[in-house]
Amino acid sequence: MPKLKTHKSSKKRFKITGTGKVKRTNAYKNHILTKKSSKRKRKLRKGDYVSAADAATVKKLMPYS
Repeated sequence: MPKLKTHKSSKKRFKITGTGKVKRTNAYKNHILTKKSSKRKRKLRKGDYVSAADAATVKKLMPYS
């Protein structure tokens, strides 16, 4: 069976943890930051996990990670 290709944009956006969860960064932290409060921006710094429903899809896109 041939090797599967990794979805390159998914590789850049997600990381698989040792326990198999999928980590992601929060959205809304790239531009137009002046109107967002410091509290909001601070909370967006911290990463989050992909929901269980979407994690299966992400794992299919990254077969060897």
